[in-house]
Amino acid sequence: MPVLRPRRLAITIAAAALVLLAGCGGDSDTATTTPAAPSRATLVLDFTPNAVHAGTYLAVARGDDRRAGVALRIEPPPTSSDAVKLLLAGRADLAYLDIHDLALADERAPGSLVAVMALVQRPLAAVIAQASVTRPRGLEGRRAGVSGLPSDRAVLDSIVRGDGGDPARVRRVTIGFQAVPALLAGRVAAATGFWNAEGVALSARRPAMRIFRVDEFGAPSYPELVLVTTPRTLRERPQLVRGTVAALRRGYTATIADPQAAIAALTAAAPGVDAAAARRELDAVLPAFTPAGGGAVGTLDLATLRTWATWEQRFGITASVPDVGRLFAPRVAAAR
Repeated sequence: MPVLRPRRLAITIAAAALVLLAGCGGDSDTATTTPAAPSRATLVLDFTPNAVHAGTYLAVARGDDRRAGVALRIEPPPTSSDAVKLLLAGRADLAYLDIHDLALADERAPGSLVAVMALVQRPLAAVIAQASVTRPRGLEGRRAGVSGLPSDRAVLDSIVRGDGGDPARVRRVTIGFQAVPALLAGRVAAATGFWNAEGVALSARRPAMRIFRVDEFGAPSYPELVLVTTPRTLRERPQLVRGTVAALRRGYTATIADPQAAIAALTAAAPGVDAAAARRELDAVLPAFTPAGGGAVGTLDLATLRTWATWEQRFGITASVPDVGRLFAPRVAAAR
């Protein structure tokens, strides 16, 4: 029996190891690496599922989240004010918030939240008026319904003042979230609401209704809805946050290209949604998913946000000008 020298012995052992590995793993051309399981993430909506959220549901239906390394669970909030509480308690990873709610939450607890993406790039707030109100300053001496939220007064004042009227002469009445029935019944001459929701619903019933958008009467074109997380989550789980943003950007880009697919995804996940009404609302809001001056879905523009922050304080939503540098992380949305 021949004696193997050390060098030849090492070569023989290495060759045997390669054969063993090939036998265990199969042919090298077909061997695959098991992908890592996607990270679970809970996203809380700002309101019950509606057309604005269609791109979110489409991103999950298409698997955009899993391709980005995230298994996204979409949760409607128990009430509209619960999203902030869930985030701060660590029971949600991300949430959609109205930008005014974000500013107020930061005023109560500075540095507790940070926005990483714009969902809707323009204000949705408006004053919806009877046909007889031909312009906002015509509300002087007449009844205008407000929900009672701090932002309602700012929206009404900005729109009336932006048309040269005196907001102090408008008779405000609190009607809660009953703008549609209050206007249809003629109980008020106008009411604050969202042009993409109440505005669309009322226009379908009464085409002569007037819709005065806040950014057409003095307000900057700020992003109404933003994706928010906590600084701790962004710091400790950056890939989860960035993966979620990437998935949502794909979902909303696909929604713009194929709105009907987004409505199908929305109604499949939220069966109580009226598909026809949701399609009308989605058609109205589609242009607001991208910046007015052009740009990508999700973009956070600091110059626009600084103008918004000044307006936010001027009309009394916040006591001081929001700290834009602390509240927004535009680089997350800009990452490709």
